[in-house]
Amino acid sequence: REPPPGAEAYIPQRFPDNRIVSSKVPIFSFIHLDKSAEVILCLIIDTPTSPVTSGLPLLFVITVTAIKQGYEDWLRHKADNAINHCPVHFIQHGKLVRKQSRKLRVGDIVMVKEDEKFPCDLIFLSSSRGDGTCFVTTTSLDGESSQKTYYAVQDTKAFHNEQEIDALHATIECEQPQPDLYKIKEMTEYNTLVNCALLNLLRCAIFSKTSCLISGVAIYTGMETKMALNYQSKSQKRSAVEKSMNVFLVVYLCILVSKALINTILKYVWQSEPFRDEPWYNQKTEPERKRNLFLQAFTDFLAFMVLFNYIIPVSMYVTVEMQKFLGSYFITWDEEMFDEDTGEGPLVNTSDLNEELGQIEYVFTDKTGTLTENNMEFVECCIEGHVYVPDVICNGQVLHDGTGIDMIDSSPGGSGKEREELFFRALCLCHTVQVKDDDSVDGLKKNDFSRKSCIYISSSPDEVALVEGIQRLGYTYLRLKDNHMEILNRENNIEKFELLEVLSFDSVRRRMSVIVKSSTGDIFLFCKGADSSIFPRVKEGKIDQVRARVERNAVEGLRTLCVAYKKLTAEEYSNVQKLLQSAKLALQDRDKKLAEVYEKIETDFILLGATAVEDRLQEKAADTIEALQKAGIKVWVLTGDKMETAAATCYACKLFRRNTQLLELTTKKIEEQSLHDVLFDLRKTVLRDNGSLTRDTFSGLSTDMQDYGLIIDGAALSLIMKTRQDGSSSNYRDRFLEICRNCSAVLCCRMAPLQKAQIVKLIKLSKEHPITLAIGDGANDVSMILEAHVGIGVIGKEGRQAARNSDYAIPKFKHLKKMLLVHGHFYYVRISELVQYFFYKNVCFIFPQFLYQFFCGFSQQTLYDTAYLTLYNICFTSLPILLYSLMEQHISAETLKREPSLYRDVAKNALLRWRVFIYWTFLGVFDAVVFFFGAYLLLDNTVVTSNGQVITPYNIFFFQLALDTHYWTWINHFVIWGSLLFYIVFSLLWGGIIWPFLNYQRMYYVFMQMLSSGPAWLGIILLITVSLLPDVLKKVLCRQLWPTATERIQTKHQCLSVEQSTIFMLSQTSSSLSF
Repeated sequence: REPPPGAEAYIPQRFPDNRIVSSKVPIFSFIHLDKSAEVILCLIIDTPTSPVTSGLPLLFVITVTAIKQGYEDWLRHKADNAINHCPVHFIQHGKLVRKQSRKLRVGDIVMVKEDEKFPCDLIFLSSSRGDGTCFVTTTSLDGESSQKTYYAVQDTKAFHNEQEIDALHATIECEQPQPDLYKIKEMTEYNTLVNCALLNLLRCAIFSKTSCLISGVAIYTGMETKMALNYQSKSQKRSAVEKSMNVFLVVYLCILVSKALINTILKYVWQSEPFRDEPWYNQKTEPERKRNLFLQAFTDFLAFMVLFNYIIPVSMYVTVEMQKFLGSYFITWDEEMFDEDTGEGPLVNTSDLNEELGQIEYVFTDKTGTLTENNMEFVECCIEGHVYVPDVICNGQVLHDGTGIDMIDSSPGGSGKEREELFFRALCLCHTVQVKDDDSVDGLKKNDFSRKSCIYISSSPDEVALVEGIQRLGYTYLRLKDNHMEILNRENNIEKFELLEVLSFDSVRRRMSVIVKSSTGDIFLFCKGADSSIFPRVKEGKIDQVRARVERNAVEGLRTLCVAYKKLTAEEYSNVQKLLQSAKLALQDRDKKLAEVYEKIETDFILLGATAVEDRLQEKAADTIEALQKAGIKVWVLTGDKMETAAATCYACKLFRRNTQLLELTTKKIEEQSLHDVLFDLRKTVLRDNGSLTRDTFSGLSTDMQDYGLIIDGAALSLIMKTRQDGSSSNYRDRFLEICRNCSAVLCCRMAPLQKAQIVKLIKLSKEHPITLAIGDGANDVSMILEAHVGIGVIGKEGRQAARNSDYAIPKFKHLKKMLLVHGHFYYVRISELVQYFFYKNVCFIFPQFLYQFFCGFSQQTLYDTAYLTLYNICFTSLPILLYSLMEQHISAETLKREPSLYRDVAKNALLRWRVFIYWTFLGVFDAVVFFFGAYLLLDNTVVTSNGQVITPYNIFFFQLALDTHYWTWINHFVIWGSLLFYIVFSLLWGGIIWPFLNYQRMYYVFMQMLSSGPAWLGIILLITVSLLPDVLKKVLCRQLWPTATERIQTKHQCLSVEQSTIFMLSQTSSSLSF
């Protein structure tokens, strides 16, 4: 039927299931033919001698690549299935039913228990708690490990059993899925229209911490959840070495075309003489004479292409793939990177980026759970100049709990005692902490309360640490009941205070206050906040003593807060109440008016003291950051945490130092000035001392210039990244990047997951194109991990989303030091030598074929037998360089850890630059010329046999590799000299036996004849010596005149070993003489 006139057509929306996909390709589509080099090789390889000779290596390349990448993607499929198949409880027909997470649909009502993860985005309907609340941890979203309180929708919070919830019929109207974690626009229609707030939305990947059942209705599922939308799309990452390989391959392809073109032209120049074109023994047929000249020239050109195609190192791709795959096991086998506490070791999710670990220029790290352990600990408090430290040693005894008060100065007396009690009460009352209920708590008497039984919950871990710390000093916060806060004092008496007002904390004021009324009728305003926001508002108190203690604690990296109070009369409170009520009811500029009222109220304080809390860093986090900076790596901290919290952590981990001048690019600054003016002033500041020179973008620490640290928040970054009306935003971005280049460290706070990825992308695509690494431990870090060149997940307390989506995973942040400075350094050096060696040996092998054409009339005759062409790269020379690229240590691992600056020697693709590439190419050409003309001139009668075959001694490859090897083991000796022996044995068998399956045998008895000649052996020794001489001279001169830091360390160690061996020999000699 047609719809009635004026009716809108209804198109039902198709909602996805709850399946999570982190794999890159479907499980059977893992053959990646995306390498430009392989496509080129497919086009050019065809040989007149045997198609198998060229086709087999290419097929092997594609097969090995497909198997390796397919295996790695299969592991991702396996991890996805583990999540998609985990059980979920939901309500169906009034009963609780269990099914797999992937089968969840929009509209299903889900039941979640304690310590279970929310499988999708839910609207919180009800909980088994009477007040309709639940506590959750959001570490996967914003990195904060503290528990937060969420509230059920008002109209549904009374539904407690499955039958009541199943009978619910309501309509939810919500916006299309979007990635903003802190924004929700939902309308629930049930009897009346109710607006759902952010605290009604239980988002995917957060954990329930409530010991009760929670029910919620699924609104966003699968890849439409807010967490999944914050994942970056996955792309195939390629290392700088792989890009260099492809560029070098294009160069060699051009050389191949040039050689074929030159030979084609010279052939027709040679054949311009009639007696050369048609000698008496090789007359042309009539069809050959009538053949088109251009077609014949093109055919000859292709024939020369086929003849010289071995200059393209096909087997290099096989060897590189095997080296990456086998080399990745050295990370997983590293016992120093195994964490005994968690029982976890490092993981390698992709081995394609091993060498990229040695090229990192920027490290972007999360804070909470990555740099820190998520454990806040109360350290001390200072009251009127007296320092209180819980659980300290006094006269050889450990003082615990309420009795453990250590006053470094003399005990306060009189009014000091009153201030002390006020300080403890202030910390027990001035917070937003909630106590996790125990069912029997209402039945307990005051003497039954245990100071250690309270479980505190707050959105701020600092508040929990303070309340727990004061509990150890004798005052215990019990609960908030009927708007009355209850505390237990030292005498085990319960004190009740009526909570009148809460002046919430915000990042601009940097403080919070509460107004409470005691049982005696006194009204107090207690305030705590940053020292910069409290001291200007204090009218009396021991300001100098407290300030000195605060500064001392700040230098030690502790998080400090100051505490103050003032007493209000009934009339003053009445005025305060009117001001607050007026601001709260304002429809426009409510936040601004509240801030103005707070500013009027929070004045004329009496200073009580200060607190110090330690956000415990992970073990050796500061040492790791310091080592990375010495290695020339810039470290940025990207966090969703507050600016003050993040800045304190940066000081503690030595990202910011005492002499670092902090620059702020925050919302507060932009409100005072325009963004243009703020950026201009910051740029002027960082360039003031250095003129027009900018700090080297690859230096982490500087001794000659002022160190600057930049702090930027998410709102300011949004303005910088925002496209202006004229469609351009590059001006702001360029200025921002210029400021960052001149800062030794950058802190980005209040960052959404996608903003973290934007920062990484901004640096990655800057004009220097630096290599970036992102490291994090939560689902909120997945975007930046996927965006960076290398992504590392920390296997921590926030689940395995980061580890599962990363390229590598490590148990602790401290393991990043060895992963980059040792493994990354080794991987890059090894694979760079492998790549250069392959190009070198192929030039050395095939260039004599080019020279030979000048001696055979450009007739396209091959210089080598087919068997040698087939086995040269696959069998004779591949295994030694493969073992070299797996085991070589040009310097010890301990030295690399002890000297982080050695990382700079291989930075910015130093070993695969054009200068090095050209040197290896010319070295190959030189060796080829030496062997070809040496064999031609010195061994004329010996090696040029009656059948026209030429044998040249290509043992140079093994000796060149032996010359470059620094770390000798029995495996190196076995493989290098074993390959040489295999070459000799094969040649003896190939030429010493008549093989029945061959139509003709060109090499029969040739090798034996050559080895039976004395001049041949002398020529081999002489030619090997001459060919090695340039490389030896170059190494000696460079070490003496322009040594790198690595070469200086190598020389130093060699001198020490020689000195030690000399001393040992002398001691042995003296012992013998004395005997």
